[in-house]
Amino acid sequence: MNNVTLNNGISMPQLGFGVWKVDNNQAEEAVTYALNTGYRSIDTAMIYQNEGGVGKAIAASSVPREELFITTKVWNADQGYESTINAFEQSLERLGLDYVDLYLVHWPTPKFDKYVETYKALEKLYHDGRVKAIGVCNFEIEHLERILDECDVVPVLNQVECHPYLAQTELKAFCEKHDIYLEAWSPLDSGGEVLQDEQIKAIASSYNKSVAQVILRWHLQNKTIVIPKSVTPSRIEENLDVFDFELTPDEVNVIHALDRGQRRGTHPNEMNKFQPLYQPKS
Repeated sequence: MNNVTLNNGISMPQLGFGVWKVDNNQAEEAVTYALNTGYRSIDTAMIYQNEGGVGKAIAASSVPREELFITTKVWNADQGYESTINAFEQSLERLGLDYVDLYLVHWPTPKFDKYVETYKALEKLYHDGRVKAIGVCNFEIEHLERILDECDVVPVLNQVECHPYLAQTELKAFCEKHDIYLEAWSPLDSGGEVLQDEQIKAIASSYNKSVAQVILRWHLQNKTIVIPKSVTPSRIEENLDVFDFELTPDEVNVIHALDRGQRRGTHPNEMNKFQPLYQPKS
C-alpha cells in the first residue's frame, strides 16, 4: 500500500475502500472482507445510510484502530455551524468511534450558501481533536477559493468525480498549487463505458492486468487518492492488486488523452438538494 502525507502531516492510504450505494447490512460484510484483504482506509458518509454497518465491521476487526483511516461526511441538510456539529456527533455514534480521521463537507450546495460556515464547524472539530483532518467533496475552484479566503485551515483534499473520461485537469492543478490532494470518487466511471475502452484494454493486456487495475494505476501515478467500491470479493481483491506494475509515461499520457469532460454525476453547481433523502439508520 502506498501512503500519502496530507498537508497537515497526517498519513493516508492512497487507495481506500468506498461504500457508496452499499446497503447497511451489506456494508458490514463488505468492509470486513476489505479489511481482511488489506484495505485500511474506509470512506462512508451520513447519506450513504451505512455508517452503522461500517462501524460494526470496524468493531469486529482485529486491526488496531490507529492503523485505520476512516472518512465520513456531513450531508447537505445538516449544513450550518451548529447542525454540522450535531451531525458529526450522530455519525460518530453510528460508527462507534471516538474520532474520525477525515471529515468532509459532502457538497457545496451553492444555492444555499452555507458551505463556508459548515467548513468552519469542521475547523472547530479539527482544533478540538475530534477529527484528524478536514476537507471537502465536489468543490469547484470557485468554492475552494472562498474556503481559502474565508477560513483558516486548508482542506487536506477535495473528493470529486474523476476517471479517464473526466480527468479534472484544471481542478487538479489548482488543488496541487494549494497542497490539496484530489481524491477520486467513481474512479472507474462506476463501471461505465470507460471499462470497455479499447486503448486501455490494449495497455491492460500488455501487463496481464484488468482494465480496472490499469485505471487505478493511472490514478495512483497521477498522485490521486482513489476509493473504488465493490461488494464482490474477487473485485475487492483485484482493486488492491495494483502495486506490482507501473505504467510508462507514454501509457499515462494515452489514458489522460481520453478525457472527454464526461461527467456521470451531478455538476456541483447544480447539486442543491438540501432536504434529506431519507433518515439514517443506526
